[in-house]
Amino acid sequence: MTDRLTNRALDLAEERARELVGRVELRSLGAVTAEASAEFARAAGETAPHLIDPDHPGFAVHPMYPVSLLRGAPGAEPAEFRPDGMYRDEVPGTDGLDVRLMAGGQDVRWLGRPRPGERLEVRRVLESVERKGKGAGFLLLTVAKTYGTERGPLIEVIERFIVR
Repeated sequence: MTDRLTNRALDLAEERARELVGRVELRSLGAVTAEASAEFARAAGETAPHLIDPDHPGFAVHPMYPVSLLRGAPGAEPAEFRPDGMYRDEVPGTDGLDVRLMAGGQDVRWLGRPRPGERLEVRRVLESVERKGKGAGFLLLTVAKTYGTERGPLIEVIERFIVR
């Protein structure tokens, strides 16, 4: 019976996700702060002064900091989380379903970096939904994200999610 329920949840996730293919979502991530970027860099183990010291004359936003942002400050409300700790809307089509989610890889292309004080926005589009594997198998969802400021696109990301 559990397999049938799992298969039904996966079928429903696939149906929902397919309805979302091509839909553009825009989200403001707020202003980039030097302090938050430096904190991220230190947590990532960086030691280069231009990445960890906001007062350094050559300070630069860590290149992965914008990609790590899923919400702007102050973050999310408790109701925005799944029981597994992920955001309810992070993997399209899965909200409220008893499915397992896994990261399936990420490709990142940098066109530039945001500057401290600039407002950052992310544009997200579900590009594809593929059924893989044997039996019920799993879903492979491909999401394109573009992070940018008023200067234009700065980072392009292709993310893949596995839904079981």
